[in-house]
Amino acid sequence: MSYMEQYRYWCEDEYFDDATKAELAAIKDNEAEIEDRFYKDLEFGTGGLRGVIGAGTNRMNIYTVRRASQGLANYIKKQNASDKGVAIAYDSRRMSPQFADEAALCLCANGIKAYVFETLRPTPELSFALRTLGCTAGIVVTASHNPPEYNGYKVYWEDGAQITSPRDTEIINEVGAVKDYSGVLTMSKEEAIADHLYNVIGKEIDDKYMAELKKQIIHPEIIKAVADSIKIVYTPFHGTGNLPVRRILSELGFKNVYVVPEQELPDPDFTTLEYPNPEDPKAFTLALKLAKEKDADIVLATDPDADRLGIYAKDKATGEYIPFTGNMSGMLIAEYILRERQKEGTLPANAALIKTIVTTNLADAITKAFDVKLIEVLTGFKYIGEQIKYFEQNHKYEYVFGLEESYGCLAGTHARDKDAVVAVMCLCEVAAWCKYNDMTVWDRMQEIYKKYGYYMEGIHTITLKGIDGAQQIKDMMDRLRANPPKEFDGLKVLKFRDYEKDTVTDIATGEVTSTGLPKSNVLYFDIENDSWCCARPSGTEPKIKFYMGIKGSDMDDATKRLESFKDAVVRALEG
Repeated sequence: MSYMEQYRYWCEDEYFDDATKAELAAIKDNEAEIEDRFYKDLEFGTGGLRGVIGAGTNRMNIYTVRRASQGLANYIKKQNASDKGVAIAYDSRRMSPQFADEAALCLCANGIKAYVFETLRPTPELSFALRTLGCTAGIVVTASHNPPEYNGYKVYWEDGAQITSPRDTEIINEVGAVKDYSGVLTMSKEEAIADHLYNVIGKEIDDKYMAELKKQIIHPEIIKAVADSIKIVYTPFHGTGNLPVRRILSELGFKNVYVVPEQELPDPDFTTLEYPNPEDPKAFTLALKLAKEKDADIVLATDPDADRLGIYAKDKATGEYIPFTGNMSGMLIAEYILRERQKEGTLPANAALIKTIVTTNLADAITKAFDVKLIEVLTGFKYIGEQIKYFEQNHKYEYVFGLEESYGCLAGTHARDKDAVVAVMCLCEVAAWCKYNDMTVWDRMQEIYKKYGYYMEGIHTITLKGIDGAQQIKDMMDRLRANPPKEFDGLKVLKFRDYEKDTVTDIATGEVTSTGLPKSNVLYFDIENDSWCCARPSGTEPKIKFYMGIKGSDMDDATKRLESFKDAVVRALEG
């Protein structure tokens, strides 16, 4: 059907409710809006669904959620795995509880048990829950750090990680095969409960999750020693982190934890935030205000589904709070874990750290210093979770830590996705260690740079919405792929990686080898002087991202080099 035929079908068919029809009737004279809502189905990508909430095939609504759930149910049945059930969690966004129930009731109508959290929970706890319950799959209803008008639907498999190849493609095909919305199965909640198909979960999983997190603590005695003096400001950005973060810090003995009151409670409109993302400095305005009032040592923020952590740390010399990138906070935790576990004799001989290809090269320097295996994977924490699964199967390496540049990391294997709750806990232990040793977290970061190298990274993002935007992003990638630059900012490109073609081209010799990773629409340039840049369309937003990294001789030199390099990269990649 054309987009206009789809529009009329949704307006007229009895399957769609009155509220949906009223919303669509209101745009009857806006053909551009009708086209955008109906020109395609909301794409079920490798991670699931994500889109603007509203009526239409290209929107997040109960019908697109049901359709995705029917496709997932069909796949589960073909895998003969219906008896294990599916765990479901949701965040504080608009329609999240409703979407969670629609997914559950579709699964139940297909004879598959659903285990639904009683209230909002962090994404990593879903990963933990489905493994704890022995489920076949898991669903998280969240749009992570996207603006308020978005929601999403992420699918996990029995190993606790988001779906990867070939399972992701197989599920995508099953969802795509569901053409008739009215043929999607559902049932009443009352009937599903009576048939023991719809099950509510909560406290028992919370308690087990907390117990697993505590296993990552290395020096509880240091936390106890500084518990009265260290001060922590925390904001959950109106999301799922509030209760679990406060609980874990309290149970570990931290006494001075101040939660930003304006951002403590769930708010689907994120009223106090322009953008609920810990990468956005403006999102820390209220937290920094409270930090100055309390003279806090560190300032922490988790995104709405509590899988990303942002931090600021106090600079003793100036009294100001310094922002940390995801690379900085992740490596601060990683270096602490490697260093202290090595001292304690608990660092495995076959220890491995995993990072994504756009994550800092500081990881390379630190793992080399500790003689720890470093493994690179594609962007997306699911690939880190996949490696943990491989380690458990072949016992070649033992997972110690994993991180990605976009403010996500994981200590431990209780979850198979990035976990901001455990990251907060680990960061607070690092802060306690710093306090105990009469230094700040910022002081410690400076020591790390001095010891391992002044690595600095940046990112440039272009947002291109709608049909035309998607084409512009494609054209940009096609141009770069066909004519890759040979230098950036006077620095020669040494190798050019095209992950979609699975090729690594040595510029000097022309030799072509394999990337060794799954195919993905990503272009990467290895550049002299330990520099690099990467072009990658976002898989969840209408954006193309340019990542880059350099190494300087000191902080000032690194800052200047990055600024110059970034300008050169943007000129070259944007054309």
